[in-house]
Amino acid sequence: MTAPISISLRVNGERVDAHVMPRLNLADFLREHLHLTGTHVGCEHGVCGACTVRVNDEIVRACLLLAVQVQDASVQTIEGLSDSGEISDLQEAFRARNALQCGYCTPGMLMAAQDLLKQQAEPSREDIREHLSGNYCRCTGYHAIIDAVEATANARRGSAR
Repeated sequence: MTAPISISLRVNGERVDAHVMPRLNLADFLREHLHLTGTHVGCEHGVCGACTVRVNDEIVRACLLLAVQVQDASVQTIEGLSDSGEISDLQEAFRARNALQCGYCTPGMLMAAQDLLKQQAEPSREDIREHLSGNYCRCTGYHAIIDAVEATANARRGSAR
């Protein structure tokens, strides 16, 4: 039988020390060990984007990373971005434009959208579509999501339409 491995990392700014099984993926570690349930598990193949988190400021699929791979890393989840206020305007735009329905994709979609807005202050609708193309939504049809991201970009530039 395989023994647990000690890991140490920062999650949403807080130091976390834990003992995990070597094959435990990061999504399950966040959900089951740290009770950060905003990181959703959808396909478990890295395709749907529901498990999107930031590791050292890069968005990744938490279902594709083992918890032991984030040793000494900084991990940010949707809870961390929400609690810090970093995405409050984006969350409000999603609400105002009805860019969420069942909510299952929303955390990953917000993580990916914020990543785009950090990279580009003025993304085109095509840029938004491309950047969010790895995040599946079965409810909204994407138009409202793209509208919300575009509106947030415009508002952050001070040219809200």
